[in-house]
Amino acid sequence: MSGPVGIFDSGVGGLTVLKELVRRLPHEEMIYLGDTARVPYGIRSPEVVTRYCMENTAFLLKAGIKLLVVACNTASSLSLDALRAGFSIPMIGVLAPGAKAAVEASRGGRIGVIGTSGTINSGAYAREIQRLDPGAEVISQACPLFVPLAEEGWVDDEVADAVAARYLAPLREAGVDALVLGCTHYPLLKGAIRRVMGEEVVLIDSAVETALEVERTLKQEGIASAASRAGARRFCVTDIPDRFRVIGERFLGIELDKVEQVDVVH
Repeated sequence: MSGPVGIFDSGVGGLTVLKELVRRLPHEEMIYLGDTARVPYGIRSPEVVTRYCMENTAFLLKAGIKLLVVACNTASSLSLDALRAGFSIPMIGVLAPGAKAAVEASRGGRIGVIGTSGTINSGAYAREIQRLDPGAEVISQACPLFVPLAEEGWVDDEVADAVAARYLAPLREAGVDALVLGCTHYPLLKGAIRRVMGEEVVLIDSAVETALEVERTLKQEGIASAASRAGARRFCVTDIPDRFRVIGERFLGIELDKVEQVDVVH
């Protein structure tokens, strides 16, 4: 089926989801929207986040998308139900796939979740994990400094290790055996997180799990691309394209030829 897969995030973090989507679904056309004028979502009220998400979705629908990926943990935890009630297009958030993978990976039922303050305070991961496994114990920890570290590229040095050790100490002490990276920036810090948590803890990358869910949904809905060539990629932001380009190239490892500045409100 023609039409792109639409992906939106509050900024650049959702590019980790896009990267996995491109890896698994190279023939799909994709359009990415980063709401860089209003980032971060994690410090805003649920009502404001939902309004932003409605506007982002309406913009992407005008671009003709056939499926929407809400590639932001805060938006997925606070606004996905409202989006599904307001729009009829197939939608996938990053929260449910990560929670499902964590339940499947955990051997002892002690699952850690790290994310932004908004995601952690919402309790959405804990609710979803315990819906899937009522006996699971969920230990959550907000790690707000991980986002600027990822965007600065300070992901594999002594600074990242020190911040990770400080944040993750309660999770190590609790003996979690699976850890959900509940923010799309966090996969960039896997090395530091792994060094603190140890090899025995399974790290759940929501970007990977979301890409798998998108692949399944496209097939189930009969809307997967039949093209044999690589799909086009379009990048849109609501503010400061040059900064997005610099950070985006670091996240994706490729050159971004064009980043469009767009208005999603009007």
